[in-house]
Amino acid sequence: MTLSIRSLFFCLTSIFTLFTLMGENDIVAETLPISVGSKVPLTYDEMWQGFDPRKEPLEIEVLHRWEKDGVVLQVLRYRIGIFKGRKAMMAGVYGYPKGAGKLPGLLQIHGGGQYADSNAALTNAKRGYATLSIAWAGRVSAPQYRVTPNEVKLFWDGKTQDPKYKLTTDWGALDAYHAPSRYGKDAFPSIPVGDWCLDPVASPRNNAWFLVTLAARRGLTFLERQSEVDGSRLGVYGHSMGGKLTVATAGSDKRVKAAAPSCGGISDRYSNDSLHLATVSDPPSLKKITCPTIFLSPANDSHGRINDLPSAIKEIKTNEWRVTCSPHHNHQDSPPYEVATQIWFDQYLKGGCKLPQSPKISVKLEEGKSPLVMVDVNASRKISFIDVFYTQHGQVDGMKDNSTNTKNRFWHYAPVTNDRGEWKAHLPLHSSEKPLWVYANVSYELADPIKGAGYYYGTYEANTFNLSSLPALIKPEKLRNAKVSTHLGSRLIIEDFQGEWQKEWFSYKPAQWGIKTHKIYDPVWRAPKGAKLGLDVQAEQPNQMILGLDNYATEFEIKGGGAWTSILLPCLVFKNAEGQALESWQGCRELQLDAKVRLNPGRDSPAKPLHLGANWKGTAPAFRNLRWVRN
Repeated sequence: MTLSIRSLFFCLTSIFTLFTLMGENDIVAETLPISVGSKVPLTYDEMWQGFDPRKEPLEIEVLHRWEKDGVVLQVLRYRIGIFKGRKAMMAGVYGYPKGAGKLPGLLQIHGGGQYADSNAALTNAKRGYATLSIAWAGRVSAPQYRVTPNEVKLFWDGKTQDPKYKLTTDWGALDAYHAPSRYGKDAFPSIPVGDWCLDPVASPRNNAWFLVTLAARRGLTFLERQSEVDGSRLGVYGHSMGGKLTVATAGSDKRVKAAAPSCGGISDRYSNDSLHLATVSDPPSLKKITCPTIFLSPANDSHGRINDLPSAIKEIKTNEWRVTCSPHHNHQDSPPYEVATQIWFDQYLKGGCKLPQSPKISVKLEEGKSPLVMVDVNASRKISFIDVFYTQHGQVDGMKDNSTNTKNRFWHYAPVTNDRGEWKAHLPLHSSEKPLWVYANVSYELADPIKGAGYYYGTYEANTFNLSSLPALIKPEKLRNAKVSTHLGSRLIIEDFQGEWQKEWFSYKPAQWGIKTHKIYDPVWRAPKGAKLGLDVQAEQPNQMILGLDNYATEFEIKGGGAWTSILLPCLVFKNAEGQALESWQGCRELQLDAKVRLNPGRDSPAKPLHLGANWKGTAPAFRNLRWVRN
């Protein structure tokens, strides 16, 4: 294959840059040779061919050092490599318990828009780990050393005299930054070609997933070379984009002995670009994973879809796997699910207590009856409770993601009973024309509480942990052929607030009483035309309260004194940040009861965020009769 004029110019420019950067007695070896023509990698193995993460010096620079609670913490940089004659350096936060040795090491990879954060290293150190949190997008959050996107831009612009300037990640001649990217292009979903890319032609090594994974593998080299770290016990974890990068790192580097990706690493499998699919999508990495892996996949997450979990589990090359799936959550979790990461590493890197085997489910279909789910539960540890969740909002596997549906699908709760030693749950259905997705959660008690840093680095404490079954899919034709009962008809009562009603609601702030549900997105609770929304509220003190629907909300007064306040609301009283009224109930997806809310305007709107409600006074309110009222 002959070179184009542009490719030839690109190569000559790179060679010139390389030689101009060489000192008289220096020889700069490129980490990866430039690929053109027939040398462009077309497969996963070809993409990584020739790269040795241990080969080059690390050239570690300590930028800031401090101690807290017996933990040594550092903001530092290490060398990623030499690309097109320019050095690339990765910033990060490293921490370990002072005076300790032979520690297991953890590599933590942040998600899009996130930071390398000192709280991850601090909380892990208190549990006996050395942790490197890498700042692949340049952002760092540490006491007296915080790098935001504004400081990253100062770094790009070379404004070293600015008082806010701080050294951070430097990708040199390349661009693997994110939100914003240095050259105004997002190199993650595509195979880009540009002057800021490694190869002058379409190549997976131009893709930022590859570049950040390469830098993460260098981070493993950093960990294994620290005197306090046992390099034979390394783990990797990350959230969102960090979840995908966790899968990519574990698949490409056998030094990883345990992995815990959350909300990513399973669903990048629908690209129209064959080169992307063959190299930097999720399946090629999943098929290389041999280490024990736990997937944290909230049931409404659209970046790592729960319905892609069965495919991911089939692809990995290990039988040591678990999944944990919080119902209703999108891209966030609560402590019983987040703590799975800590327990997983304790088991495989510290020889801690072994987790029970995953629960398994089977679904029985009988004519004239609701589907029956049987749950096979491992009782090697004390069980707190068993739940079954199911939805008919799920898509048939293999379809391109409908993000709105995925994030808002409603998961019905099915009570589980023990019938002569068998755990069973009935699934009342509304339709046999839609697919049925179902999975089980088993909650186990912890012998002692565990503290950790969550997805977004806030410290949590967990007293239980959850393991989930893989979701099962029953296609519509199978439901129809079995002639199952579909007696779950439309209902005006959305919630009676009796029994275990909380199982169908959720909150990302469990310390507060505010709650949300996707019930109104389900056809069972679809609003009749012209209906009003009713609710009864009881509180000990007078308060303001809000009722929200998607990006609309309204506020109202609660009497207090233990009296019930009844409200009856038409849709037009709900307003968005621009002051526009909700014209119809149709299409509403999420309902929220809370003390206050912030409504954000649309992306290009000149409006400011709208704040409704106020701090709640007294104990949490009680509710009854959330309902549609016909005119």
